[in-house]
Order: sequence, then structure tokens, then C-alpha cells
Amino acid sequence: MGMFDFLRGPSIDEGVREYHDTDGAVLLDVRTPQEFAQGHVPGSVNVPLQELNRVTAVVPDPATPLFVYCQSGGRSGQAVAALQRAGYTAAKNIGGMSSYTGEVER
Repeated sequence: MGMFDFLRGPSIDEGVREYHDTDGAVLLDVRTPQEFAQGHVPGSVNVPLQELNRVTAVVPDPATPLFVYCQSGGRSGQAVAALQRAGYTAAKNIGGMSSYTGEVER
């Protein structure tokens, strides 16, 4: 662990592993439908940041663990803040697809 590790954003690879290890969790991709179609983490659900108000139709229980990602980690950070304001108590920003090294689904 280096002195400047705190400057790095969340690790999407670690977040995906944690998602797989968490019962009942939802992997939430907040990128646009076009970005999602170009490649996403297998098992993820696409609810674009601009349409986040419809997350209740996908995840009705606000206690559901949510692992949220986007392209770089910025939009997912905004989404987590909005989800928390909406009462979702277990939303976590896991970063962006740009640093994802796992399998991609199209």
C-alpha cells in the first residue's frame, strides 16, 4: 500500500467480488443505455443516472445492498449520493468500467 493510495478511486474489481459475496445484492450500472450495450459487468442492471428515480421499480427495498458503477466513477458517486438521499441505506460506489478487468457482457 503506497502513500497516495487514497487518491485512487474505488476498485471496481474489488466491488464486483464483494457484490458476488453479498446475498441479495444488486449490481447497478448508471451509464447510458448505449454505454451499457457496448459492454457491462455480467449480472448488472442498467438504470441510467438521469432516470435514477425509477430505481424503486427495480429495487423496491431501500435496505438492498447496491453496488453502483459507471464509466469512471463520477456518475456512480452522484448516484450513490442521490440513492442515500432517497433512503437507500446500503449503496456503495465501486468505480468505473474504465478500470474493470473482468468478463464483459454485451
